[in-house]
Amino acid sequence: MALILREMATRFGRKPGGYIWAIVQPLAIILMLAFAFSLLMRAPSLGTSYILFKATGILVFQMFKQNSTLIAKSLTQASSLLEYPRIAWIDTIIARFVLNVLIGISVSWIILGGVMIYEDIRTVLDWSKILTAYALAAAMAMGIGTLNIYMFMRFPVTENIWRILTAPLMIMSGVILLYDDLPYQAQQYLWYNPLIHITGLMRDGFYPIYRPEYISVTYVLIWALVPMVLGLLLVRRHHRDLLNR
Repeated sequence: MALILREMATRFGRKPGGYIWAIVQPLAIILMLAFAFSLLMRAPSLGTSYILFKATGILVFQMFKQNSTLIAKSLTQASSLLEYPRIAWIDTIIARFVLNVLIGISVSWIILGGVMIYEDIRTVLDWSKILTAYALAAAMAMGIGTLNIYMFMRFPVTENIWRILTAPLMIMSGVILLYDDLPYQAQQYLWYNPLIHITGLMRDGFYPIYRPEYISVTYVLIWALVPMVLGLLLVRRHHRDLLNR
């Protein structure tokens, strides 16, 4: 809890404006994309609201992207705290994970709820699919982020490589364009991106008429659990050497 409170003060400061920015930033991206695509297309791929369509993709994608990035830097940015004997390396990872999941879910509910109220959208939400999508995104963030702790600290060049590889990830993850609208050849390759299963599951929870058949929860769990186990084992074994580099 002390580490979570410290993380909150470091990221958002002690003024309410810092927390408002956590909402404004994703909302601005959603509004800009919705406006741009409203000029290019008569209607979104699902429903009638461009804002809701983009929000259901971006918010769950951000749950993975931001969380995995912050977890990957948890040991590096808390190295001075680890000199205290009561603070273990796993504490810093859990603190960041818990805080960012809570922030991500809170921001998502505020934005999605606000959009549905503002545009008077009435639909039947499938909460099991929505919560599963967020849980999978959080689990993948934990897995990839934990493995990247070791990779970034042991091989610093991998951080730059990771940034390059993940730069087009939003386009390739079904956030902007629906998987079903893509050409068949593109679908064959993009199916192996686990994030496209998560965004599809998220929209399945918001749009009752949408029935994606390509989603595999098992495949996403493999992507989450294998890096998580490997990353935890590597960090547990080498965290002292990594911090002393």
